[in-house]
Amino acid sequence: MPVRPLEELLLNPMPRWKRTLDVVGAAVGIVALSPLLFATALLIKLTSPGPIFFLQKRDGWGGKPFSILKFRTMYRDAEQRKAALRAQSEQDGPAFKMANDPRITPIGRFLRKSCIDELPQLWNVLKGDMTLVGPRPLDSREAAECEVWQRRRRWITPGLTCIWQVHGKSKVPFKEWMRMDIRYIRARSLWNDAALIIRTAFAVILHRGSH
Repeated sequence: MPVRPLEELLLNPMPRWKRTLDVVGAAVGIVALSPLLFATALLIKLTSPGPIFFLQKRDGWGGKPFSILKFRTMYRDAEQRKAALRAQSEQDGPAFKMANDPRITPIGRFLRKSCIDELPQLWNVLKGDMTLVGPRPLDSREAAECEVWQRRRRWITPGLTCIWQVHGKSKVPFKEWMRMDIRYIRARSLWNDAALIIRTAFAVILHRGSH
């Protein structure tokens, strides 16, 4: 018989209650927010040359890559300029976070501050690539630099929001961020998910949901 990698044996499948919450929540969100989504797409197209959406490879469940969908908030040459700005990252570890990133467009700053740029990920949730609550998926290149124990976060499906999202983000050391994700995995439940969704909503209203 073929030998399966150890990580595959440790993967946690999506609970039925969680997938049901994802499908209902994402579908309702897309329909209810459709005027905002359309207006944002139009605004991006009118104010900056380039595509409306930004697609990037992220690590999903079990490390399987998928294309995350976001509204584009940066200029078209953003990925080419990233290496030159790496030393200015405010997040330690392999992840890149920079508050006053010069690659961000004027409208992009508003979209990030309001977290509107993340709304297209409701489609990722509906498809099953992501869940409403779970560890934020890392860029596949950054995820490859994680230590072995940090890859435990890949045992469950990545999410739109998580403990890290409402507890300081780039102010949190990278290793502590990883510990937060592992802590969530151990305590995953309907009630914890509901609490994180509510806290995320307050963080967005108070403009604490973005960098």
